[in-house]
Amino acid sequence: MFCGEKKLLETERRVKANDREFNEKFQYAFRHKSDNQVNNRLSEVLINGRLQSEKWMNVKAGDIIKLENNQFVAADLLLLSSSEPHGLCYIETAELDGETNLKVRHALPVTSELGADISSLAKFDGIVACEPPNNKLDKFTGDLSWKDNKYPLNNEKIILRGCVLRNTSWCFGMVIFAGPDTKLMQNSGKTTFKRTSIDRLMNTLVLWIFGFLVCMGVILAIGNSIWKHQVGDYFRAFLFQDEVGKNPIFSGFLTFWSYIIILNTVVPISLYVSVEVIRLGHSHFINWDRKMYYAKKETLAEARTTTLNEELGQIEYIFSDKTGTLTQNIMTFNKCSINGRTYGEVYDDLGRKTEINEKTKPVDFSFNPQADSKFQFYDHSLIESIKLGDPKVYEFFRLLALCHTVMPEENNEGKLIYQVQSPDEGALVTAARNFGFIFKSRTPETITVEEMGKIVTYQLLAFLDFNNIRKRMSVIVRNPEGQIKLYCKGADTILFEKLHSSNEELMTVTSDHLSEFGGEGLRTLAIAYRNLNEEYFKEWFKLLEEANRVFDKRDERVAAAYEEIERDMMLLGATAIEDKLQDGVIETITNLSLANIKIWVLTGDKQETAMNIGYSCNMLTDDMNEVFILSGHTAAEVWEELKKAKEILFGRSTGFTNGYAFCEKLQELKLGSTIEETVTGDYALIINGHSLGYALEANLQNEFLEIACICKTVICCRVTPLQKAQVVELVKKHRKAVTLAIGDGANDISMIKSAHIGVGISGQEGMQAVLASDYSFAQFRYLQRLLLVHGRWSYFRMCKFLCYFFYKNFAFTLVHFWFGFFCGFSAQTVYDQWFITLFNIVYTSLPVLAMGIFDQDVNEQNSMDYPNLYGPGQLNLLFNKRKFFICIAHGVYTSFALFFIPYGAFYNVAGEDGKHIADYQSFAVTIATSLVIVVSVQIALDTSYWTVINHVFIWGSIAVYFSILFTMHSDGIFDIFPNQFPFVGNARHSLSQKNIWLVILLTTVVSVMPVITFRFLKVVLYPTLSDQVRQLQKAQDKARPLRGHKRQPRRTSSRRSGYAFAHQEGYGELITSGKNMRVKNLHPTSGLGKTMYNSTSWIENLCKKTTDTVNSFSLDRTVKL
Repeated sequence: MFCGEKKLLETERRVKANDREFNEKFQYAFRHKSDNQVNNRLSEVLINGRLQSEKWMNVKAGDIIKLENNQFVAADLLLLSSSEPHGLCYIETAELDGETNLKVRHALPVTSELGADISSLAKFDGIVACEPPNNKLDKFTGDLSWKDNKYPLNNEKIILRGCVLRNTSWCFGMVIFAGPDTKLMQNSGKTTFKRTSIDRLMNTLVLWIFGFLVCMGVILAIGNSIWKHQVGDYFRAFLFQDEVGKNPIFSGFLTFWSYIIILNTVVPISLYVSVEVIRLGHSHFINWDRKMYYAKKETLAEARTTTLNEELGQIEYIFSDKTGTLTQNIMTFNKCSINGRTYGEVYDDLGRKTEINEKTKPVDFSFNPQADSKFQFYDHSLIESIKLGDPKVYEFFRLLALCHTVMPEENNEGKLIYQVQSPDEGALVTAARNFGFIFKSRTPETITVEEMGKIVTYQLLAFLDFNNIRKRMSVIVRNPEGQIKLYCKGADTILFEKLHSSNEELMTVTSDHLSEFGGEGLRTLAIAYRNLNEEYFKEWFKLLEEANRVFDKRDERVAAAYEEIERDMMLLGATAIEDKLQDGVIETITNLSLANIKIWVLTGDKQETAMNIGYSCNMLTDDMNEVFILSGHTAAEVWEELKKAKEILFGRSTGFTNGYAFCEKLQELKLGSTIEETVTGDYALIINGHSLGYALEANLQNEFLEIACICKTVICCRVTPLQKAQVVELVKKHRKAVTLAIGDGANDISMIKSAHIGVGISGQEGMQAVLASDYSFAQFRYLQRLLLVHGRWSYFRMCKFLCYFFYKNFAFTLVHFWFGFFCGFSAQTVYDQWFITLFNIVYTSLPVLAMGIFDQDVNEQNSMDYPNLYGPGQLNLLFNKRKFFICIAHGVYTSFALFFIPYGAFYNVAGEDGKHIADYQSFAVTIATSLVIVVSVQIALDTSYWTVINHVFIWGSIAVYFSILFTMHSDGIFDIFPNQFPFVGNARHSLSQKNIWLVILLTTVVSVMPVITFRFLKVVLYPTLSDQVRQLQKAQDKARPLRGHKRQPRRTSSRRSGYAFAHQEGYGELITSGKNMRVKNLHPTSGLGKTMYNSTSWIENLCKKTTDTVNSFSLDRTVKL
């Protein structure tokens, strides 16, 4: 990571290739050591005509870089050439937008001719004039000047830093932006020093305490001046004062500073040290928590900071990435419906539907040598249908093997692998592969499929590409028999309108199946085909060619041509794909919602995909009153959509005709919980990145935030990393709420930095999010334990620690204040000087630390079972200004009892031996002993969870006090240090008398009894949820309520999951052009060719494998139409 000096606003950036002198002005300073891992990555840079390994920190604008497969991109590059035909390369942009599907970039034809010729590349001296550095990931404008020609550049020619080169052996690129100028770094938020709300409150309280100290000093100084003037004259003969010392005002001035020194212990200087020790302990508890250890990757939870632990117990808003955070980004073929019959369910011997679990036996695909070993399917009846040769099932999987944009490859071991642009397509093609329809290869004109062991080559006649409006894709192929067929897959809401009227009955049944699939949160597609005759296809193809030739409204004409042929189709069925959520995501979101934590999803993924995950996670449900979708393309459209949403929420017209006037009015309103309380029902808000850009403008942001905060769920789609940070900042600024951001990719860094708490998940998208985070772990489900257990305990412990610490300091220090009124305001201390020194360091330090580190009101299981226990932290109930003043009042009362009870008891009293005991030293020992016992009893009352350490520290501190007391008052120590230990024999003399112990006992009872009484009545009359759960714990053997095994929640609503293709429009055109095809001659004796030409039909193996299972399944479960 980098940071540069503030530069003048650029209007254009000019970079010259292979000329470091020309580009010398683009030099940067580096930040700090934590970036070494990134800065020290190596890249091959062309310097002085040869490739040299250079660290990322040394890469300069204008350099020519060579990248190899699976290598991270060091800077924003202009693609010059690659190993692929036509200068193409494939990149993965997971760290930029969270998407793992591949994207295509292609070089200019004039530079792709440079190839891998080092000498030609070294002579390349083109100059790029482009836009200045900015944060727009999807836009680039500029031109390349070379050999007296200019070539326009766009985003398709640029590879951004943070991308990973995939499926491309090598490529060369020219550095356009490096360091902080790269678009990735432009989207990274500023690093700020994070402090908790308790830290800020502590600083304020310490200033107040200092002011209180000054006030006490002034009062005692005034008292000294008065005493000096009225009484002091009687003592002048004994004090031997000079003339200056006789001045009452000057005496008061000196007394003021004396009391500032004596009473300084009321200012809790050691508080900050103790707080950091406690936080360090809490951080280690997180690091040591085995329940947050992910065994598959051997990844521990890690607290990367020790200053924010208690704020984990006060979170109100969570901002989460989707891909890799909520999901595994792994698509699996889960169920399907073919010709009115569903496949994918598992039934027992009695025909009852059963849950799929670890003991469920999956379908054995070992008979298929080319099956994907990772693919699992549990319904054996589908294999049976294939074995019986069901033509509809054959046609279903044939369609899945033909209608896609997948590219096949061979790995080093000669195994067939698929490179997919959409994970949905990869799941469907893999399913077809395992069930016997193996997509083998493709050219711009043909698609080769192995169907049940037989190689079949289809002629690709047309490719009708996907886009967000059509929500479907089609291919038109000619089979070896000469038949022309159109195969189509797409959103059921769109595709059902294109079906032939004879499909009405089948469509009704399939629609029911789709509803069932959607109710389980699966991503669904409808499948259909159409037989075409030769003449009709030729006429239509001419129409398509004419549409492609025109420039005016070309897209509309092509879309109309597609509409013409995609009609009167015959329905085959539907697919249901599961975008696998991480384990425990649903339970985690449910528990966090019960803890009154609002979860907003901020994702770079498309709207349909994000909504599907929302339904899968139960963040979106059919029971919601309304789901607002904001997709306006102008500020006015966004304002209109927000206005309509507000009218629905409040059930009335806003009464504003002008949008800006309405927004100005809203800015006058205080965004508080009172607004939310006036709205009943569950609402959700979905907004895309384009609309969000307008919603975050100053004149609309308050209205957007008001509506968003009322909604139960907010999902922001297609947002840039900078927009993620802006949303977080908006909530922080206007809601004054504690926020947490969680993500796993580099595109989440700015959001993680902006939130009060940043959590990084060590997932599929690298470690950059982890490096920028405050806490990290491997799975989203650990978040509930981090907040509900560690966070709540940390907040609870810190609050109890602070309350006790302030109480203890005031009880200890204010005794000097009361004593001042009885010692002529002479700044004489009550206690022995050694007691003052050791009180906070030895006698009371360890017990309060033990409570701050180990205490807990309820155990970890109940913290998870009762999420409402999290509420006090969000409302800041356990430590605030009111609590502080209560602690101060308690400390003042205790100090009053500590001084005046012994004072009254010692007044004109003789000891058991008839001697007077009201001497200063006996009085000091009595008060000191009472103080140590009272504060020890008080911390014992405050401790909710007793450990051996608590017992040792509390009772051990009392024992240590008496040991040190008798030692310091012994004859031996006096003989050695007579000037330092003047209280010789006092402890033995004072504490051997019964009335002294009675005074100590009385002082302790008077100090502690009101607290015991108040707490008893409070628990009995007004118990909190924490009190009730704690009582439940005490009443049970293991202090754990009956929990039972909770089944994972499943959606059972009728809502169908939307169509969710993730690949980009235009990929079909790339396939048909042949630019992305590798030129390979498949030989029958090697690799893929060997499989294609020499493969024996494995249908025989299939028959053998399924012989035993044929009799165990019946076709009775086929749905009757």
